Amino acid sequence: MTSPAAEVLIVSLGATEGLRRADAQLRDSIERAGVRASIAAAARPRPLRTMAATDLAWALSARAAARRALAAASRPPRAVVYSTTTAALLWPARGAVRFDATARGNRPGRHGVWQRPLERRRLAQATLLMPWSEGALREGAPPAAARGALVVPVAAAPSGPASEERDIAALTYAANPSKKGLDRVLAAWGAVEAERPAGEELLVAGTNPEECARAGIDVAGVPRVRTLGPLSTAEYFSLVRRARVFVCAPRREDYGIAQLEALADGCMLVTSPAPGPYAALPIARELDPRLVGEDLAQGLRDALGRPLTDYAQRAAAALAPYAPAAVDALVARELLPRLLS
Repeated sequence: MTSPAAEVLIVSLGATEGLRRADAQLRDSIERAGVRASIAAAARPRPLRTMAATDLAWALSARAAARRALAAASRPPRAVVYSTTTAALLWPARGAVRFDATARGNRPGRHGVWQRPLERRRLAQATLLMPWSEGALREGAPPAAARGALVVPVAAAPSGPASEERDIAALTYAANPSKKGLDRVLAAWGAVEAERPAGEELLVAGTNPEECARAGIDVAGVPRVRTLGPLSTAEYFSLVRRARVFVCAPRREDYGIAQLEALADGCMLVTSPAPGPYAALPIARELDPRLVGEDLAQGLRDALGRPLTDYAQRAAAALAPYAPAAVDALVARELLPRLLS
């Protein structure tokens, strides 16, 4: 049985909640421009021990998803978009590649031994490169391919009405706690929590004490920290809208969508510099340089004890290029003519 024909097929790796939301957002933006789009989602493979093996399993799954979607379509799509370079590595048909980062940047040494050379070929063969940020393009794209690229950011907008009371002192998101630098966030909170009024807490979303323990991180050893485990999107954003500070210290950041979303919802961003195309980092520095640096504890002190009163208003202005309407306009005006030509 054939499915209704789509003009744009998005092959979604969907390894994280952020990637899944980004792919759904792109599909919806394309359809608001009057072009039918569909998503072919890769099935999650079983856990494997190495990054190289994990990427191979995901690439095979993405290829299978693309093949199924192409076989089921009543006519071929006019464009195929592979979401992430991993999804494109074993592609069954040439297409555009959308990515937040490349294996060249985030798979050093043996972790990317087979991915990096194949990725370079795929990016050179792609019909269009669609990096999330200029930083992602600079970090990993071949110069010849980069000349025809179009940066298509993931939108960040308020998730709902602003909370009347910011009753959560600090919030962090730590799915993959080691990569997110949860140990550094906990150390910073531990240095300042005794200075804070009774009842203030650091809330940790996206992980649990068992996962943290496997990563060698002792959450229970730091006072006034509460881990919430995985949350639904609605539950998570209800917390973001109540938080005064979003704090993070990633060891590498491929984009920083959680940070951009926190800024959009009115949080102050306390963060440390990190390698990678960290799109939220220059925005945070411009908003309040006191809150960005290696001394995360001092950033927390300044944010919680001496906040700038116009921070949220200036953050909203800085995020104008990430507004859904701005991204929709970019998709309609520039992306679709290139994809469908």
